[in-house]
Amino acid sequence: MLCGMSSAAIVDETKVESNTTAETVVSVQGLVKVFKDFWGRPKAHAVNNVSFEVRRGEVFGLLGPNGSGKSTTVKLLLGLLNPTRGHIEVFGHSTRHVATKRRIGYLPEESYLYRYLDSAETLDFFGSLFDLTSGERRQRTEQLLEMVGLDKVRRRTVGEFSKGMQRRIGLAQALINDPDLVILDEPTSGLDPIGCREVKDLIIELARRGKTVILSSHLLADVEDVCDRVVIYYGGKIQAIGTLKELLSTPDRLRITTPVLGRETLEKVLSIIRADLDKGAQDVLVDSPTQNLESYFLDVVRKARSSDKETSGATSGGNVAEYLRSGGGSAKKDRILERLSSSKPVEQPTEPAPVQKETKEEISKRLQTLLSKTEPAAPAPKPAAPAAENKKDMSKANEKLSGLLGKKEK
Repeated sequence: MLCGMSSAAIVDETKVESNTTAETVVSVQGLVKVFKDFWGRPKAHAVNNVSFEVRRGEVFGLLGPNGSGKSTTVKLLLGLLNPTRGHIEVFGHSTRHVATKRRIGYLPEESYLYRYLDSAETLDFFGSLFDLTSGERRQRTEQLLEMVGLDKVRRRTVGEFSKGMQRRIGLAQALINDPDLVILDEPTSGLDPIGCREVKDLIIELARRGKTVILSSHLLADVEDVCDRVVIYYGGKIQAIGTLKELLSTPDRLRITTPVLGRETLEKVLSIIRADLDKGAQDVLVDSPTQNLESYFLDVVRKARSSDKETSGATSGGNVAEYLRSGGGSAKKDRILERLSSSKPVEQPTEPAPVQKETKEEISKRLQTLLSKTEPAAPAPKPAAPAAENKKDMSKANEKLSGLLGKKEK
């Protein structure tokens, strides 16, 4: 078969070889998760004796049909579920280690966001959960909104977004803390082809910077474009695991790529091949290589975008956020754990302000006001009392007030 050999396979092979000696970020050994009913009886073996490792700088894919155990594995890695049996380590710690969770970014299958917050407010809220300063939150929010194509609609509430736009803001919130481990569950669900391409480019850039990405997706073409290794689930068990080159290569076939050949030259080449194959000559196929539909679609849109038309939805073509790029571009540390672990000066308690002394007249007025507020409501008006009784009542009131002031009238 004469066709083009993809350069992506060569890049993936080099990348995998460089990762073989990298540190282990996620280690799963003998993982079992059994869901039980109300009476404690086993209801479903969601994950059954699963073991794998994910190394630093690797894009690791979780594949399988619905209900095969992918999402359950992700929740176990995040500590949202406890395993029935087995052992999980993330960055050398248990999944319950709180400090480790600060190094993880997670995009769930469904975007659970506050619908009455706009895009900027959403990212500011999630940034505050990681104790980012207001300056860091503002800077990263600007970069992330531009990266996911929502900078023009930043003041629209999330509840007004389409599913694809919600996935974009969900991806941005998963990266607000500059995580070392990014777990993406169906990241391209609901996205248009341009958004899918940008997400895949972002994943490749994150891996190039040394971050680890675990990707769960039903879109096999997306997984094939970005993943170094994949694991295929079925019935809660691992049915296949390995690099894409190991799983997809066909050892009994060969590809040859050439420029366009003349008819005579092509006939000579085919005659040599058929003479060598003998009985297998019918397996030789000659055709022209084709590009995939995604590449063609992106090319059409790129040409159409020259008109520069406005849109009220998500835009595309944004650069990867600067703090997520390879090299960083700044000497300032972005890692949250390092900043939080640094000691902070203890604030000295301030002395209370001196209390201003009140005069006797001011105390008397304040007490009269306090007594008037605490007295019960006056009963229905009664006939006026004689003048002598009024004077007697006033005398008693004055004695009571003088006692409160610490004086005795003579």
